[in-house]
Amino acid sequence: MPALEEILAIARSVGWGASYLLRSYYYGENKDNLDIKDKQGSPVTSADLAVNRYILDRLQTNLGQEEFAYITEETYKSSTPQPTKSWVWIIDPLDGTRDFIDKTGEYTIHLALVKDGRPVLSVVAYPEVEKLYFATLGGGTFVETRDGNIHQVKVSQRQNVEEFTIVVSRSHRGKKLEKVLSKLLCKKQKSVGSIGGKIAAIVEQQADVYISLSGKSAPKDWDLAAPELILTEAGGKLTHFDGTPLIYNKEDVSQWGGLIASNGECHDRLCAEAERILVEIENEAI
Repeated sequence: MPALEEILAIARSVGWGASYLLRSYYYGENKDNLDIKDKQGSPVTSADLAVNRYILDRLQTNLGQEEFAYITEETYKSSTPQPTKSWVWIIDPLDGTRDFIDKTGEYTIHLALVKDGRPVLSVVAYPEVEKLYFATLGGGTFVETRDGNIHQVKVSQRQNVEEFTIVVSRSHRGKKLEKVLSKLLCKKQKSVGSIGGKIAAIVEQQADVYISLSGKSAPKDWDLAAPELILTEAGGKLTHFDGTPLIYNKEDVSQWGGLIASNGECHDRLCAEAERILVEIENEAI
């Protein structure tokens, strides 16, 4: 198996290539129209599918399929058993399809290499800001710009919860989540599309907290695996409300329940507060 740094170099190259391809659709340079379809309640476009093919082709050409399995949002089928290999690529070719369609610019590309259920290598490309975030387990988080400049990024060290900024979705905000957010001590909000974009806001110190609460659906492995390592290697945390870590490549790819991403300061307090508020809301509904 290649060294992790060699794999990271390949993944970074693939991330940039996928960014350029997505932008060709975003700006209409690609002759195909977006051909928007519905996939289990969410939009999927020809751009999703084209970038998915590109990523799989480049990774599999360079790394093969003997040692690595591959899960992507566009090829996943619930009827197919999860890969049994220790090393699994979990890929979202376009996180924030709705933002891509609506031209908010807040869409990202996720590549995560997971070993035994936990991410060890991650790339999150952010095409419209021309940045690519990358991390390896224990190696820190870095951001690369289009001109090749690379520097390390770290989350804020803010500790006063009342001064925290919560990054929230432009869509996907259910009533229960709105109630939880309204009862938290931190009141400042920043709207950003895509989970990758939200985590980028935290590692760039533009925000401090992100909360997800599943309803009829939940974020999937490909939404979270790559952003998680970008966050944690920058000094932040991402857990369930009860503080337990996320495990990827389980039988169910949905990450149900409440999730909190933060700058790591007061994370346990935020978890306890969110869990208390959720119980309070659920008791009110009885």
